[in-house]
Amino acid sequence: MTTFSQKPADVVKKWVLIDAEGLVVGRLASIVANILRGKNKPTFTPHVDDGDNVIIINADKVAFTGKKFTDKVYYWHTGHPGGIKERTARQLLEGRFPERVLEKAVERMIPRGPLGRRQMKNLRVYAGAEHPHVAQQPVTLDVGALNVKNKKAS
Repeated sequence: MTTFSQKPADVVKKWVLIDAEGLVVGRLASIVANILRGKNKPTFTPHVDDGDNVIIINADKVAFTGKKFTDKVYYWHTGHPGGIKERTARQLLEGRFPERVLEKAVERMIPRGPLGRRQMKNLRVYAGAEHPHVAQQPVTLDVGALNVKNKKAS
């Protein structure tokens, strides 16, 4: 028995549409990261970008469990001395680019390096319900139905 290794020329990429309204951020991010890497396929090969393209809509309506909405802090550094900056999850979701919460959550679950950066380009996140990828005929994935805990009980 030989080990199967996918060739980059043999990769078939699909398009997946996920509605993030009411879904828990971390659970959604781990599912999306697995799809982007291709770990949900039997042809998974660690060194090949064989994941699917993912479109996430309603990213501004995601949910956090516990007190993360007000207490979770995102840090970044400007590069200057004393340049550490911070924002809470609430400030990001109510701000100008609410889709960054999901982008960062998925990005931190993808391996760092050239392959991870290429896989992140297959992710499209939109704050509203509209997206410009209708021509790709994406298949809808109901993440809330996969597990009861994926959707926040209101």
